[in-house]
Amino acid sequence: MFTLKRLMEAYDHAKHISVNSQSKYIFFSDVHRGDNSLADEFAHNQNVYYHALKYYLAEGYTYIEVGDGDELWEHSKFSVIRYAHSDVFMLLRDFFDQNRFIMLYGNHNMAFKNPKHIQKHLFSFYDEYEEFFDELFPGIHVEEAVVLEHEDFPLEIFVVHGHQGDFINDQIWPIMKTLNRYFWRYFHIVGFQNPASPAKNAHKRHKIEINYSKFIETYDKMLIVGHTHRPKFPKPDELPYFNTGCCIHPRNITGLEIVDNQIALIEWRIVPDDTGTLKIIRRVIRGPRPLSDFSRK
Repeated sequence: MFTLKRLMEAYDHAKHISVNSQSKYIFFSDVHRGDNSLADEFAHNQNVYYHALKYYLAEGYTYIEVGDGDELWEHSKFSVIRYAHSDVFMLLRDFFDQNRFIMLYGNHNMAFKNPKHIQKHLFSFYDEYEEFFDELFPGIHVEEAVVLEHEDFPLEIFVVHGHQGDFINDQIWPIMKTLNRYFWRYFHIVGFQNPASPAKNAHKRHKIEINYSKFIETYDKMLIVGHTHRPKFPKPDELPYFNTGCCIHPRNITGLEIVDNQIALIEWRIVPDDTGTLKIIRRVIRGPRPLSDFSRK
């Protein structure tokens, strides 16, 4: 099956990282940072996302962005996105400066597969207020996938966006990018859904998730992906398929945490307290479960 082949190709070229009981990781995917216009699905969650990142920065987590961080299908200029969410990018730079930021590319930011594009747009930026070029992520390498290898027991955690082998979003992504930029970008503002997107098409999403399960069964890997926008945390009798969800849900953002040798599915959302004051809270949705539960027997 082509999806399994593409996922295995990503695994073979993945960056390998050692982890142990002291490691702390937060995984967010499908942030889809845009231009802060009505078409920007991330805009309504930017404060929640920013608050969550500040928490993870202070607590010593490494941030792995599992693809589609920036909406480069709808916007041809990354500079517009960086300017619209400059506070977020300055926080991401803090992670990067401490060697705690790993960026993966997905189908919506496939442009960052090209080293020249990375150098042009991610190494530095023009500060419009100070009127000079400043560093953003100098020397960054945007990965297709990473493999977290545990030092204490036999476990590999394969982290990849998950579009690999999805014909529409992998093989013909330039066509879909054009349609998004000049067609669906405007239609979804008034409520129309793109049927080609796994996030908006339940049948397509289910088919993709079946392929994830076949990959896990065939290659005996613990898998963390995004792409479908549907959070997933396996039950005790299920395969180790984890999905971060996304950061453009109507009322919350979801992600995965690894800390104290355990993994959990979490959400951040705005809720009112007893006095009606709005607060951003973190909540564990599923887990935590020991990583050792998923080690090779």
